[in-house]
Amino acid sequence: MSVTQIPTLSYPDIRYALLNRYEIAILDVREEAPFAEAHPLFAANLPWSKIETEVYNRIPNKDPFLVVYDDGEGLAVPAAKKLINLGYSNVYLLEGGLDGWRNAGGEIFRDVNSPSKAFGELVESKRHTPSLSAAEVQQLIDNKEDIVVMDVRRFDEYNTMSIPTGISVPGAELVLRARELAPNVTTKIIVNCAGRTRSIIGTQSLINAGIPNSVAALRNGTIGWTLAGQQLEQGQVRRFAEEINNTIASEALQFSRKVADLAGVKRTNLKLFNTLIAQADRTNYCFDVRSPEEYAAGHLPGFISAPGGQLVQETDHYAPVRGARVSLADDNGTRANMTASWLAQMGWDVYVIDDITKDDLTETGNSKTLLPPLPELDDSQLISAEELFLSLQEINDIVLIDLGTAKEYINGHIPGSWFVLRSQLDFRIKELPFAESYVLISPDGISASFALPELQEITQSKVLVLDGGTKAWTDKKFKLKSGETNIASPMIDRYRRPYEGTDNAVEAMQAYLDWEYGLVDQLDRDGTHGFFVI
Repeated sequence: MSVTQIPTLSYPDIRYALLNRYEIAILDVREEAPFAEAHPLFAANLPWSKIETEVYNRIPNKDPFLVVYDDGEGLAVPAAKKLINLGYSNVYLLEGGLDGWRNAGGEIFRDVNSPSKAFGELVESKRHTPSLSAAEVQQLIDNKEDIVVMDVRRFDEYNTMSIPTGISVPGAELVLRARELAPNVTTKIIVNCAGRTRSIIGTQSLINAGIPNSVAALRNGTIGWTLAGQQLEQGQVRRFAEEINNTIASEALQFSRKVADLAGVKRTNLKLFNTLIAQADRTNYCFDVRSPEEYAAGHLPGFISAPGGQLVQETDHYAPVRGARVSLADDNGTRANMTASWLAQMGWDVYVIDDITKDDLTETGNSKTLLPPLPELDDSQLISAEELFLSLQEINDIVLIDLGTAKEYINGHIPGSWFVLRSQLDFRIKELPFAESYVLISPDGISASFALPELQEITQSKVLVLDGGTKAWTDKKFKLKSGETNIASPMIDRYRRPYEGTDNAVEAMQAYLDWEYGLVDQLDRDGTHGFFVI
């Protein structure tokens, strides 16, 4: 299929679709780092190299408008063709690519999760969400005041670095857990995240739900704490108790339902829900907003794990199709109602499934990745870990190509392998040593299997896939090598967030905060968001 055979949509077309709540996904098929530099507000990053392994989960219906773009890298057309081959029926190119959006007057956002971050800033501007500076919170801690610090990030983020005395209470858990963590109404609750968004949403969640305690966000989160020259803790494991008092749980549910109803959240039960998802003309996202551990122990069939705080923070990742329907499950109800209240304010058509019981949670394990059929590889195209190990001892004319993420490669790769982005395989192969045989490697072998036909088209050499990937290699106790050894592609598959880790530059952290402060003005200029604040 040629470029001229793939239809285009212009900036005015897309703007019209967004304003009229059509189901539409704007897909940036570049790697995450360049995506984070510039993109439309509701663009979702679906890198060309991850389409097969992510698209069926992230875009479960084949009929919404899918608008594909890049910024001149040559990825948009092959990505569009790939989506068409995977069964999507309404695939378009963005007219003029990212430059076409810019030149037509479209607002350009940066960083990741921009819709949620912009919404958080809008909430603070409308509700004047209370906050305290890092110095003020430090003073409260030093004076041993009656306070509790609740960290609303994922537990792994909290464990990496946290505010002294802080307890891990991921966002959707706040309203459910706050009364047990702060049973005295005179206890002051401080809510923090790494930057601003989750602490604003978390603080406002407690206020909206009528928590009697004084509540304030830690202004600018762990970034603000670091910029103030104050020390963070590392490796902390303080968490809320799993069991919760029935009276407190019942009160939390009552309060959260009122908030959800005020936001216009819709309600259904399991029987009616099954009727909803049977409607083939809608994209349905079905999320379980409890903790990953609860999800794995038992969940509704077909639901994806999306802890509520992260779902609100990362809507562009979990639900790329703007205008889709979102249904939330939670056996207590509080987390689903609070999460839904925010999604509704962000313009989503959102339902809470009421009256779910433990008996309904019949599926166990982690979220399942839906994949298209793998390419049919015969035995001559596969090599086992043992065969590869022996071959590397005996044959010099083999080049190993690792298609995992940069992080995975640095953490451990088969000695001698080259890091190559799959999206750059067609031209990076020319920069690698020539070999009679190339072996494609990915963590589980899946991405490598999809890449084999692509590489075989551009080389006369033999192309093999390591059967079972790096996992098969380590299962045989063969050693890996860590570090940045053979780097053939720039490590742009992940954008380094200025609020991650403990070694961020002061300038980057301050620039990030400055960007967040300007998001409300950007929303006004963009004019497509459809957000409201209760």
